[in-house]
Formats: sequence, structure tokens, C-alpha cells
Amino acid sequence: MSLILSVKPFSFRLLQVVTTTNGSIDKKQGWLLNITDQLGNQGWGEVSPFEKPQLKKCEEILETINRNISRKELEAGTQIWPAALAFGIGAALAELDGVIGSKSQTGWLKAPSSTILLPHNDALLDTVESLVEKHLPNKVPLTVKWKIAINSQEKEEGQLHQILNLLPPNGALRLDANTGLTRGKAKRWAKYFHQDPRLEWLEQPLPIEDFEGLLALSKEIPIALDESLIANPRLRRTWKSWQVRRPLIEGDPRILLDELNQRVGKRVVSTAFETGIGRRWIEHLSALQQQGPTPTAPGLAPGYCPDSPLFAKDPLVVWEAA
Repeated sequence: MSLILSVKPFSFRLLQVVTTTNGSIDKKQGWLLNITDQLGNQGWGEVSPFEKPQLKKCEEILETINRNISRKELEAGTQIWPAALAFGIGAALAELDGVIGSKSQTGWLKAPSSTILLPHNDALLDTVESLVEKHLPNKVPLTVKWKIAINSQEKEEGQLHQILNLLPPNGALRLDANTGLTRGKAKRWAKYFHQDPRLEWLEQPLPIEDFEGLLALSKEIPIALDESLIANPRLRRTWKSWQVRRPLIEGDPRILLDELNQRVGKRVVSTAFETGIGRRWIEHLSALQQQGPTPTAPGLAPGYCPDSPLFAKDPLVVWEAA
């Protein structure tokens, strides 16, 4: 049975620039996918990698794929195509099969409250103070994430003290170094985790190739891997500490869906700044993670994407808006 593949490009600018030690992100672009079978059933996917080389490779493949294509060919492609394209195809096939989505037993689950990504500019402390004031009256736990290894460590350590002075006792803070620390600097940051239980984990402190250093550090404090899991997918099966999973750039999402349905712990779902089509997956997987043995706030980065039909929950609305 052949399937019909439709492809539509999209692009948008983030409302806020995301700054990391590896550079800045201010724009996303990619393609929306629709797969229709001969009975008229539909599945929707999204392809939106961060890196330009993968973006180019995805474009080349999408230009050559036959628009009337067999299920076998698409399933084989998810094994060899770039991870972002494998996500889009796998997502559409899963919805087509009723494994997830409106035809599944659960439908699309609603995401839990997200961690808040703090700005790395002069608004940092004002933002923390405002968030605390907003959360305290409702007694809602506040989890914030702060990217480090951008300014000098001395400056950032001073800012850390100020953040912790503002954060309530039931608050949580995640530090994300985006591979930007040396082993020595990582050990300096680690001392704060021994002193304050509100520090939840240190995310990807060392370069992806320094697995020995990451493993040693994980025996002292909670270490969450992110970039290492993208570069070396086998670590998703073996890393025992926290895993930050970004479905849209890690490949076929049916793998993570299966893990979470089996209630595998120490997974946290994170956004890659997707449209409404990809966002349905992020929210559903976040809800499953929250129902598992180690519930924690997902990383959905609220307030970074525009308020427009491109981010609607209805895939037809998103498709028309692209």
C-alpha cells in the first residue's frame, strides 16, 4: 500500500534570543509533513533541525523522496536519514497508526507546568523575583533553568548566590553549561550542589567526548546529559543519571514514546522550539514523563515562540499558516 507524502516549508523568529556557550538561536525553519493513506487517514510530522548542515541534508532528501511512497521505504528511511527527518516521518506514521493522537486510547495529553528558562542579561534577577512573586501565592513549585559558562565563572557564581537568595525553599534550579566547562570549573560548580538541595542537576557540563569526566562527576552530583545523547545515541540506553531528551532532533519519537509508556525514569523532555505540530508530541511526552517514577518539570521554554496560528494545536491550522 502506497502512502502520499506532502511537504510544506515554514520559518519563524523566536521572541527572545537563546544564548548558549555554543552560540545564539533566534530563528527556526524546517518543513511540515503530512502522510495520507489510501483510506484518507492522516499523520502529521515536523522536521526542524538546529544545525545548518543537517537542515541542508534534510532539504536534499525531501526534494528527492517520491511523493507516492511505500511504508517500507519510509520505515527504512527513519534508520538512516538525519535525526530531525526521522522524527518527522516517525511522528506522522505513529499518528497514522493511532499509536498516538486523537485515534489513540489517551488522545493528546496535556503538558505539566514547565521549567522557566532564565534570561542571561541584565533582566536575570528581576525575572527571578517576578517569577517568585507570581508562584508564591498559589504555592506552585517553581523550577528555573539558567545557562552558565557564558560569562566569567566569578561573575556567574555571584549571580548564582543572588538567584538562590530569591528562590523559595520549594524552588528548584537547573544549571546548563552546554558543554562549556573544563573538569576543574565543573568541580567548582559541583560544590554548590552539596550545599543547596534546590540545585536539581548540572546539565552537560563537559564536552561530549569527555565521557570519563562526565561519568566521574555524575558520581558526585546529579548530571544530566543533552548534547552527548544527540552525538552518541547509544548513551540513551546506558546513561543512568538524568537524560534531557529533545524529541525533534533525536530521531524516531516512537522509541522515546515506548520508553515512557514503560515508565522508564530519569527522563526530562525538552523543546527544540517547534510549531504546533511538533509541540503536540512534546506536550504528550512531557505528560507521560510526569506520570513516571521520577516526575519533574519539562523544559518547554514558554514565551519564546510567537502567538500565531503556526503554533495552534490543530495541525490543519498550522499547515495553512506555514
